[in-house]
Amino acid sequence: MVNGISEPCAKVKNLKNPKIELVHFSGPGDEPHLCSKTQKPFFMKQNSTYINGPEVAGTILRLTMAAILFPHGSQLLLGWFGGYGFQGTMNYFTQVVGLPWILGFLVILLQFFGAILLFTGLATRLVAISVVFMFMGMIVTSHAEYGFFMNWSGQQAGEGYEYHILVIGMAIALLFTGSGKYAVDNLVKAKISTKNQ
Repeated sequence: MVNGISEPCAKVKNLKNPKIELVHFSGPGDEPHLCSKTQKPFFMKQNSTYINGPEVAGTILRLTMAAILFPHGSQLLLGWFGGYGFQGTMNYFTQVVGLPWILGFLVILLQFFGAILLFTGLATRLVAISVVFMFMGMIVTSHAEYGFFMNWSGQQAGEGYEYHILVIGMAIALLFTGSGKYAVDNLVKAKISTKNQ
């Protein structure tokens, strides 16, 4: 027996399609062919599906970013978690940071409702690209002057931008992976695909 296949068959993995395993006879001169009995790899489920790395990565990135953004968005919009709420945040953005009113308004909406969209997996890439520009703007307007590191020691005048770099990296990765599994985006794609058939 070779990997659960009766001799003289020997299994060769087909990397392009893990559901099909190429095998060949061990005798000289025999051509590769499909064996009638194959053994499923350990990463395949009983229904012949397999773990898709980009899908899993997209799901983890999306939910992690949502979990990061939602508390901050709740501070800005609702005043939860010790935040200032909408009016206090708008006053800070316009009077202290010097942002135009519309930009401050969009930052609040993106951090709160963008997190909800990420949780549900709706418009993930749109939210991700918006997050990239928002956090780049945060670095330029509020954090670059304090250097790279966060204020871990409590001795800096403000927070550095290392956290922002992490979020930007996650958002760029989401542009490539998409929503991952368990996302509304997948339902929308399936519906559009069905209509186009």
